[in-house]
Amino acid sequence: MSLSVLVTNTKGGCGKTTIATTLATAFAAAGFKTALADVDRQKSSLGWLATRPDSAAPITGLDWRKAADPAPPGTQRLVIDVPAGLRLGHVQDLLKSADVVIVPVLASVFDERSTSRFLKKLDGVKPIAKGRKRVLVVANRLRSRQKSAQRLLDHLATAGFEPTAQVADRALYGELAMSGLGLFDIEQRRAAAGREEWLPLLAAIERAAAR
Repeated sequence: MSLSVLVTNTKGGCGKTTIATTLATAFAAAGFKTALADVDRQKSSLGWLATRPDSAAPITGLDWRKAADPAPPGTQRLVIDVPAGLRLGHVQDLLKSADVVIVPVLASVFDERSTSRFLKKLDGVKPIAKGRKRVLVVANRLRSRQKSAQRLLDHLATAGFEPTAQVADRALYGELAMSGLGLFDIEQRRAAAGREEWLPLLAAIERAAAR
């Protein structure tokens, strides 16, 4: 069973590449033949893959900066990393290649407002409006002791965009990224709590795959 996941938000700096690479490692570690498509001119995901050790679960990199080339035959999970500032029309084109849309949002007033506008626009796109494609929101880089985290959750609930997952701000993401790795590549105790936070999102994605 194949499934493609589009990670997008017009707001920059909300952690799209971290979400995309972590999802790719989760799929690969679970035994799925996984590909990671990079739409960003900065090639952040492809740069991450270039440092990935041979000992880690394999992930195929796809350069989609100019065109969305087909994934290799037999690909079971495709993750598409979309840059900030992409026009809605381009996002709609990429939606044709996706089954699920992941929208990360940070706990800041600017992110909340910008992301709410983007989510409302997505709701008007025909495949989403008709329920053929799911949109899942991720409250990203949360710091539980800060009031901004609760404000974000309250804002999303009021706007009707309850987050599927709440991901804490962890230095471990940056440390692992330097070596082309993600939370699901290592068995260290300090990664266990982080992986738990991703389980609701992974479960929601798999439910979409089973539809």
